[in-house]
Amino acid sequence: MKIGAMVESFRAGFRGGVEKAAALGVEGIQAYATYGELAPENMTPAKIKETLDIVHSHGLVFSAICGDFCVGFADPEKNKIYVEKSKRVLDLAKELNCNVVTTHIGVVPVEENEKKKIMREACHELAVYADSIGSAFAVETGPELATVLCDFLDSLDAGGVRVNFDPANLVMVAGDRPETAVKTLGKYIVHTHAKDGIKLQRTVAEGVELSPEAKAHNEMMDMGKRYLELPLGQGGVNFDTYLPALKETGFDGFLTIEREVGATPEEDIGMAARFLAEKIRQYNL
Repeated sequence: MKIGAMVESFRAGFRGGVEKAAALGVEGIQAYATYGELAPENMTPAKIKETLDIVHSHGLVFSAICGDFCVGFADPEKNKIYVEKSKRVLDLAKELNCNVVTTHIGVVPVEENEKKKIMREACHELAVYADSIGSAFAVETGPELATVLCDFLDSLDAGGVRVNFDPANLVMVAGDRPETAVKTLGKYIVHTHAKDGIKLQRTVAEGVELSPEAKAHNEMMDMGKRYLELPLGQGGVNFDTYLPALKETGFDGFLTIEREVGATPEEDIGMAARFLAEKIRQYNL
C-alpha cells in the first residue's frame, strides 16, 4: 500500500500543499476539482500541463481527484446539472493521469423509496460513463452502514461507481466497524482515506465528577456536534485490525491522509504519515 495526502488538508494552496506533501515523503496527493484553480472550467491544456509538472516534479502522482459538489444525487433537477459536472471531473481526472474520482452521494435509504430510485438512476448513469472511459466514480463511506451501501452498488448493474473507503466516517457517523465493513465492500474499494475519530456519546455519570474531556464532549453535543475527528491513531478506528482486513480484500492502493480540523494540520499529517509507514512495515502491507 502507498501513502498519500489530501492537498487541501495542508491549507497552503495547491502548489504549497504539493510541496508539503512531498517533504513528508508520501507518494501521492488528492485534490479537489469542483472549485478553484483545478475546476474543469479553469483547466486549459496549458494549465493541465502546468499542474502535472508541479505534481511530477515533486515525485508525486494523483491518488484520486475529489469531485464532491456537496449536493448529493437525491434531487432530480439538481442531478441534471451535477451528473454532467461529475462527468467533466471524470474527464479531467483522466487528463491528470488519474482514474479515480471520489464523492459523496448523500445518505442511501435502507428501504426502497423514491429518493433511492432517484439516486440509483443518477449513479447508474455515472457508473456507465465511468466504465466507458476506464475510470471509477468512488462513493465515500460513512452516512450509511456498509451493508446498505453494498446492496445499493450491487443494484446499479454497472461497475463504474466504486468505493472510497473512509474508516473514520463509518466510526463517527454510521457507528460501523471498519474491519467488518471493509470485508463487505472489499470488491468495490479503489481508494481510501486515512482518518480517525469518534462518535460522541452523552456522558451520564450521576454523582461522579466528569473529566475535562468528558465535559467537553457533552458541551459539543449540546452544540449539536455528533462526532469528533482526531489525529490518526487517537480515535475509534483500530488500524491494527482494519489495515490487515483491508489487505485481505486485495487492495494495494493509496491510504490518503485527510485532516479536516485541528490547529496544526501539517504536524498532524506528518504524524499520520509516520503512523501509517509503521503499520505498513508491521503488517507487510
